[in-house]
Parts: sequence; C-alpha cells; structure tokens
Amino acid sequence: MKNRSLMQKAAASPYYVWAVLFIIAPILYVFYYAFTDASGAFCGFENFSIISHYSGTFLLSLMLAFIATVICLLIGYPLAFAISRTKPAAQKVLVMLLMLPMWINFIIRTDSIAILIEKNGVINQFLSLFGAHIELMDTRAAVVIGMVYDFLPYMILPIYSVLTKLDGKLIEAAHDLGCNAFQALTKVIIPLSIGGIVSGITMVFVPCVSTFYISQRLGGANTYLIGDAIEARMLSISADYNKGATLSLVLMLLIVISTLIMNRYTDSEENGTGGILA
Repeated sequence: MKNRSLMQKAAASPYYVWAVLFIIAPILYVFYYAFTDASGAFCGFENFSIISHYSGTFLLSLMLAFIATVICLLIGYPLAFAISRTKPAAQKVLVMLLMLPMWINFIIRTDSIAILIEKNGVINQFLSLFGAHIELMDTRAAVVIGMVYDFLPYMILPIYSVLTKLDGKLIEAAHDLGCNAFQALTKVIIPLSIGGIVSGITMVFVPCVSTFYISQRLGGANTYLIGDAIEARMLSISADYNKGATLSLVLMLLIVISTLIMNRYTDSEENGTGGILA
C-alpha cells in the first residue's frame, strides 16, 4: 500500500514541477514587479496609481467581453443542444467540425475574419451585387465578431458535454407531468446544464477580456483594450515591467473575482430546489 502511494506521488511529480514553473512562478513574477520600482525596491501601492488612467480601458474590455460572451451563449447553447440530440455517429462528425478551427493558429483565424469584413472583403463584395456596403473593419463591432468567432467553440463544448450526460428519463418525466417542450427546456434541461453553461462562460469571458491581437487587427486605433495596454507596457521599446505587471495583476484579480462569483452561483443552483418539482 505504501509502495503504491509512493508510485502515485512519483507519477504526479511532473505535474508539480510544471505547476511551479508555469503557474506559480509567473504569478509571483507579476506580484514582484507590481510592488517594486525600476530599481527593484519595494514601493507599496505606488504603481497602482496608474489604474486611474486605464479605468475606461478596463470598462471597455469588460463590456466587449461581456457582449461577446452573451452572444456566444445565445449561439452556443442551441448548437450544443442540437448536436447532443443527433445520432452518436453524427455527433462525432459535428464535434470534429466544431474543433477544426481550434486546430488552426489563432492569428490565422483572426486574419480570416479580417478578410471577410474588410472594406473590399468577401462580405462587401457580395453586398455590392445588391448595391449595399457595410463598414465593419476598425470598429468595436468587428472586435466582438472576432471574439465570438475565435472563442465560440469554448462555449459549445462544455455545454455539449453536460447535455450528452443528461438522463433522458428526466425529460420524459417532465412531459408526463404536463410540461411542453419549452417548459421542459427551461425547468429541466437548462437548470441541469448550469455547470456546463458556467464553464463555457468562464472559458469565453477570460480570453475575451484579456485579448489584444483581435482588437489590434479588427478594431484598429478605435479599440484599445487592457490587453493592448499590458502589451504596450511590457513589450514596447520603453518597456515598463512594473506598470505592466500592475495592470496584469488588476486584470487577474478581476478575472478571479468573476470566476468565484460564477462558481458561487453554480453551487447555489446545484444545491437549490429548481426544476419541475420545485
């Protein structure tokens, strides 16, 4: 028994090494630079005075991430539900097609959206046949479209995973109790799939709020997000790691708080009395 425990610990040791090097060490790096100045001396919360200059940038990032997440949920849940109701063989094909864009480089995916929506892009060339034209490039709408396109699979997959595990007898019981299709959806299916919904929201919101290439490529100078500000502080010629780390720390705290709120909501739903028997 003791030998088995030692073997299990030995097998897990690569994970601990990976966690220290690529999770804990970067976080400590951010904390160190956020509370020190250029000379490495401790400066307390002095660096945090920069936050007031980026309050609008934070709000814009949160707003666009929220809009993109809502759109992903409105599109992703029906798609996940439809896929989960097809035959197993068809599900495998549809899931593979859903994952195909995820195997393509993120930059290439974003550039493909630019090709579609730019001034002389595919969409406007098609609309020109009807004498119409739409200006999407270098707008906040283009940034939201890019976020939805790039991160939609991260919404669909966890919801689909939960929906495929639902017991069909519960839905049959709902119908037997007099529920129509809409009532079964809202009182049984959605409450039982809250875990997948929250996972999807988290997996979409976090990368949306911290993205920078999407805003640079599709939003142009009209859209400056917090990810752009962090990149400018960390990678520019006159790099300021301390201020960049401060912005990163605040963003990280916002993400952690939003995740905790979502997890708390999930726990309350799972421990509640929702559903057709409520």
